[in-house]
Amino acid sequence: LSANFFGPQKNTYIRVSLPAVCFVWQIAMVVLFGVFIRYDEESDEKGWNEFKKSHNITSNIENDFYFRYPSFQDVHVMIFVGFGFLMTFLKRYSFGGVGFNFLIAAFGLQWALLMQGWFHALDPVTGKITIGIESLINADFCCAGSLIAYGALLGKVSPVQLMVVTLFGVTLFAVEEYIILDLFHVNAGGAMVIHTFGGYYGLAISWVLYRPNLNLSKRLNGSVYHSDLFAMIGALFLWMFWPSFNSAITNHGAGQHRTVINTYLALASCVLTTFAISSMSQKKGKLDMVHIQNASLAAGVAMGTAAELMITPYGSIIVGFCCGIISTFGYLYVTPFLEKKLKLQDTCGIHNLHAVPGMLGGFVGAIVAATATEEIYGKEGLIETFDLTGKFENRTMSTQGGYQAAGTCVAIAFGLVGGVCVGFILRFPIWGDPADDFCFDDEAYWELPEDEETIPPVLEYNNHMVNKHHDT
Repeated sequence: LSANFFGPQKNTYIRVSLPAVCFVWQIAMVVLFGVFIRYDEESDEKGWNEFKKSHNITSNIENDFYFRYPSFQDVHVMIFVGFGFLMTFLKRYSFGGVGFNFLIAAFGLQWALLMQGWFHALDPVTGKITIGIESLINADFCCAGSLIAYGALLGKVSPVQLMVVTLFGVTLFAVEEYIILDLFHVNAGGAMVIHTFGGYYGLAISWVLYRPNLNLSKRLNGSVYHSDLFAMIGALFLWMFWPSFNSAITNHGAGQHRTVINTYLALASCVLTTFAISSMSQKKGKLDMVHIQNASLAAGVAMGTAAELMITPYGSIIVGFCCGIISTFGYLYVTPFLEKKLKLQDTCGIHNLHAVPGMLGGFVGAIVAATATEEIYGKEGLIETFDLTGKFENRTMSTQGGYQAAGTCVAIAFGLVGGVCVGFILRFPIWGDPADDFCFDDEAYWELPEDEETIPPVLEYNNHMVNKHHDT
């Protein structure tokens, strides 16, 4: 029975399921926002005027908006342009890459405002969540986890399945973020909370959704000259704005300044080792665009946790140096190994760009935190950087390091366990995902321009051609 149930009968018809999910979930957002979400004191007209009076502020320029908005813009570009275009590298799946990224990020950020609000910003008296510019940045971060997971599933899932991935991905993200940042009190958990979680979440889903006959689509599982160029645009947007991504919600002042410098240096050194290993690995020393698009970003991921700490400029460069090597080796050897031995099909190689560098970043952060001393940071500096106030004021630095490492493990666990559960939900044959011989093809879900539709007559009678109405 289960074989029939999870069986191969595939139909990419989503005319009912996709509109239903989009309409119903969006109406649910209207209701939930109506019940819970209000402007915070810096975005509410009355609230801001009272805030100015009580804090002795004369000028509107003191509003947090003017401080956070440049970072927000950069992060927002990374989410929609960076991630979106990075996924356009497949020769026949560029619409799906950038289009479905757009869809799930737009849904995810609304759900994230609610989920993160319930955990972090719920007023116990009024029962309301207040949102401001920082909430928007955090919601974008929250989406990033699900967009990373999409990278492992690219070309093999329907948009309805992606909405489900995002619904659960954002929910799991909010819970693990609460555990790591609030209960464990970890400093700046970007690498672990976002990348480690998103990476292992996507890998676990992909492992459950293993397609034994995916090689029937292998002629489309690759790039062409212009699709790699488009992906490079996405990669460069991510690369340029990664310092903002890591520093967007760090402490005002030296912390934020230092985060940008550290990320900037790590990214730069990562590029050189990526080019080096890519060239070394090929008999004639030619470069592979896949490495240049992806491995060159690994340092940004790995600096997600340690960037705010006093890792020193040369320390950042060392992290980047190692990341370029590790990530490129991952693309060369680990991805093929995972596919052959573990039956894990990872379209974009998120294992090498997010999962492993994120895990490394979490442990680098733990080491740097454990070795932090008062002579480097100063007494106020330690308290400010690690927020050692209230019930955490007596925590030692070695304990803090331990919690940083534990936080990384929590992110991995949430990703793997959550991903396996979501994967089984996506195995139900109701989601309109493509057959094994119809993956990596925009034809399944998009109306394509005429000149693209080159269908050899031999395929006319193939299973997925049944619903095609030929005008000719």
